[in-house]
Amino acid sequence: MGKVHPKADISVDRIKTGDKVIISNDIARHGIAIMSVREGLEFESDIESDTCHFNTIIEQLLEDFGKGIHFLRDATRGGLSTILNEVSKSLLKGIAIHQKDIVVDESVAGACELLGLDPLYVANEGVFVAFVEASIADQVVQKLKNWENGIHAAVIGEVIDGHPGQVVLHSQIGGRRVVNMLVGEQLPRIC
Repeated sequence: MGKVHPKADISVDRIKTGDKVIISNDIARHGIAIMSVREGLEFESDIESDTCHFNTIIEQLLEDFGKGIHFLRDATRGGLSTILNEVSKSLLKGIAIHQKDIVVDESVAGACELLGLDPLYVANEGVFVAFVEASIADQVVQKLKNWENGIHAAVIGEVIDGHPGQVVLHSQIGGRRVVNMLVGEQLPRIC
C-alpha cells in the first residue's frame, strides 16, 4: 500500500491545548453541488464540487513542518462540525472556532440558506482540517494558499481547556453557540 512519511507523527492523541485549527479551503461546495444535481435545483451560478487530491500538498506540508502537524482529517462525511466534535470528544478538550474565518462561497451560502442547511454540516470532498502547533500555523496557511486548491485556507480556531468535549462557534455578531454533532443524514452517502 505504501509507507509512512518519516516526518509524519499524526494522531488525535498528539493534539494539545493551544493548537490551531486550520481548514484547507472554503467549505460546503461539494455537498451543495451534489444536492443541486440530485434534486434538479438550479441556482444563479453553477456550483462545482471541490473534489481534489491531497497527496502532493500533504507530502509538502510534512516535509516543511513535520511533527508540528499533529492531526489531519478530510472533512467529508458530516462536514467540518462532525470532525471537530469527534476530535473534541476524543480529547475531552474544547475547540473554539470563529465564524468570520470560515469561508463559504457566496453562492453556496445562498443555496444553504435557501435549503435550510448549515454549511458547517455539509459534506466536502476537497477540504481537510489540520491541527498544528500555534507557532507554525501562519506558515501552514501560507503554504496552503500557494496550492491551487487552498486559496481560502485559514486558521479558524484553537484547542482550549474550557468546555471540554464541545465545539463553540464565536459568531460574526459577537455571540457564541455550541456546534453539535450532525444528527441523522444531511446528505445521502454518495461515495
